Amino acid sequence: MAEPELRIVHLDDDLAVVDKPAGLVVHPAPSHEGTTLVDELADILGGGEDPERPGIVHRLDKGTSGLLVVARGDEAHAALQAAVQRREVERAYLALAGGKVGSRTGTIDAPIGRASRQRTRMAVSGAGSRAARTHFTVLELLALESYLEARLETGRTHQIRAHFAAIGHPLTGDATYGGARRYDLRRQFLHAHRLAFAHPTSGERLSFESSLPDDLAAALEAARGAQR
Repeated sequence: MAEPELRIVHLDDDLAVVDKPAGLVVHPAPSHEGTTLVDELADILGGGEDPERPGIVHRLDKGTSGLLVVARGDEAHAALQAAVQRREVERAYLALAGGKVGSRTGTIDAPIGRASRQRTRMAVSGAGSRAARTHFTVLELLALESYLEARLETGRTHQIRAHFAAIGHPLTGDATYGGARRYDLRRQFLHAHRLAFAHPTSGERLSFESSLPDDLAAALEAARGAQR
């Protein structure tokens, strides 16, 4: 089966909104060899002070699929980053969390920093912790999991993954944080399905949605049919 491709869902003079497939790294890093999203979009990206991350406003983990916005110039980059910092960019994710989350809606408000014993992980109250807040709504309670929407108020590294692990409900397929390996998943069940923000030049409200990719859609159907 062919690997999913990066899709550009919106493009104008100031920015692009892209739908990133799982497995694609956003920007170069010492630990990564191979193509990145920055490589794929080299002809359209721009803005920012880091030449390794031109136009990157926010990021998604390698194993997380879905929507993100990138800039095409310095002014748009600065404006979009400021909007993220002011919490004016709506970022919502679909996730499958292990077990039955006790509340239909809630907020996980716990600082996140680098885990002391495993540097590839983040942890609540880890080294250099920064404030982190995740809001969630449970969409379905299943036999073994909770299917939910998580909304970022802040955007720390691995925030949703670390937060749900911290409350005893790691994401299905997320081996790094202790999630169960089920339904032939080869990554965490996490998809950035909705993105909305004001255009940095026109002020127009832009909103985008992305359906679950095939692997997560199949896993959700399997979870719905699972028995305890």
